[in-house]
Amino acid sequence: MLNDVHVHRSDDPLARRDELAHRLAAVAVDPVAVDDDVAEMVVNRVIDNAAVAAASLHRAPVVAARAQAAARLQHRSARHEGATVVGLDPDRRVQPEWAAWANGVAVRELDFHDTFLAAEYSHPGDNVPPVLAVAQHVGATGEQLLRGLVAGYELQIDLTRAISLHAHKIDHVAHLGPSAAGGIGALLGLDVETTAQAIAQALHTTTATRQSRKGLISTWKAYAPAFAGKQAVEAIDRALRGQTSPSPIWEGEDGVIARLLDGPEARYSVPLPAPGESKRAILDSYTKEHSAEYQAQAWIDLARRLGRERPELRDPAAVRRIVLHTSHHTHVVIGSGAGDPQKYDPRASRETLDHSIPYIVAVALQDGAWHHERSYAPERAQRPDTVELWSRISTAEDAEWTRRYHSVDPAEKAFGGRIEVEFVDGSSLVDEIAVADAHPLGARPFARADYVRKFRTLAEGVLADEEVERFLELAPRLRSLRPDELAGLTVTPPEGSLREVDAASPEGLF
Repeated sequence: MLNDVHVHRSDDPLARRDELAHRLAAVAVDPVAVDDDVAEMVVNRVIDNAAVAAASLHRAPVVAARAQAAARLQHRSARHEGATVVGLDPDRRVQPEWAAWANGVAVRELDFHDTFLAAEYSHPGDNVPPVLAVAQHVGATGEQLLRGLVAGYELQIDLTRAISLHAHKIDHVAHLGPSAAGGIGALLGLDVETTAQAIAQALHTTTATRQSRKGLISTWKAYAPAFAGKQAVEAIDRALRGQTSPSPIWEGEDGVIARLLDGPEARYSVPLPAPGESKRAILDSYTKEHSAEYQAQAWIDLARRLGRERPELRDPAAVRRIVLHTSHHTHVVIGSGAGDPQKYDPRASRETLDHSIPYIVAVALQDGAWHHERSYAPERAQRPDTVELWSRISTAEDAEWTRRYHSVDPAEKAFGGRIEVEFVDGSSLVDEIAVADAHPLGARPFARADYVRKFRTLAEGVLADEEVERFLELAPRLRSLRPDELAGLTVTPPEGSLREVDAASPEGLF
């Protein structure tokens, strides 16, 4: 069901029930049953999030966020249990907003979990940390958690389909704050009005610029979605206490649309399930086989194959230039169209390199593989032959690939492009790829076994075997978990294994 959304002047008031925040809340808390295939996909994404969180436990942003959360221990009571933090003993519960913070950073740090791309882009798996934290805190059941996660995915993906933030240099987590608040409202079984107040608060406090993803990208890239999740938890708390929000936050005369997005004359058509209609948006999202921006996934698969089939592509002395013809979004966000010299800097941060498609293609061509750590190591980025090949790779916008990127037809929606190679000897090579191998329409679509394999791979050397098996036995039972079992949806490394990295982290205020 399409919902017309546009600006209303103060002398042309919008009925409360017609505000987008209210409509989103109504969808979130609609008690429609969760379809079995949707429930199975939620399990896949919970496993996926745990996998990438485990792999990031030793990384500096995660260590810092974990330390901040550890300073917020929860005093457990009959009503408030607190929430678990990945890397901490599960009996060491913290306040839910800080668990959402720490776990959100761990999930996002490697840029390695699920994605949905349309008018905007998103990582809907970012809804899991805040919704799960509140579920653990209030002693919810697995079924309640499932409803909350399905609602969070639905709202974020529906907003992403309709409203472009990046066109106005607004960070995409401005869709995440509202979706996480809606997911928590669904989890708790709140009424529409309370949930709508929280959604509006969450949007108001999580709208920020895209500078966090521009130029030399900082560690804040991992923190931005965690901040949105934390704000969503706090917005729910305030709404439960009867506190109200700017209204209408999207459609107001000085609201987000009028002042930050397409302006007073803008109109958006936001697709939302009708009352009683199943929430199935999660099935339109896709996870990553490789640790890199999603638009790089298909290019990694193509480059790996070409590097093996045509070894001369690995030698910069043989290559005059390589042009990647792709969508506007890929060209200007992770390609040479961004105008960021840092995307060609061998000393750039990991956060910058995973947003540089010229770098990613150069390494995938030369290595015929991709690894979430080795492919970004400073010594790998600074290898002279890689730097030389990298400098010869550029991107160009192609109208047809831009059209396919924005297509609403899943059969033709694509995130890849066409590679054109000009060799020094005058010969050329042209090839293309539409979607990643792991995409639902790709060569090897991800299924449960692939999510499990990804978890085992990323947990290797981080988690003990028995911890891996414990989690993989528990997660598939998510729907039927009792409140006392929900705390098990975390991962804990062997005792003392993080002591050295935690001790080496700089201290803050608390």
